Amino acid sequence: MSRDIELKNRWENVVEILSNQFADGEKLDLDAIIYLIGVQELGQFKRIFAKDEKLNLMHIAICHLLEPYGYYEFEFTDKEGWPHYKVKETLPPLKAGEQSILMKEAIVSYFIDKQVIQ
Repeated sequence: MSRDIELKNRWENVVEILSNQFADGEKLDLDAIIYLIGVQELGQFKRIFAKDEKLNLMHIAICHLLEPYGYYEFEFTDKEGWPHYKVKETLPPLKAGEQSILMKEAIVSYFIDKQVIQ
């Protein structure tokens, strides 16, 4: 199976699992999945987040997802429990489609590591 087809199949599997668990089967988009990963990484599940906190959750997720690629490095967790990352390497300029593929690859790897998918 080609790498692109494998990524597509795994991505669809992630979307289906998360959509069924968190959106009553309504298909979640990339941003919603990134948000869910941010909540998971923060570990504060039973609270309502303000708009700016939601953006910070997405930032946490992106940093965590791109850490294995060498773009970010975990620095510390603050007293409120929020993780902080530092930039190790600036992301190269990517077209929108390339950004989407990179994030989907990172998300699929995340859920493989979490043993949600194979």
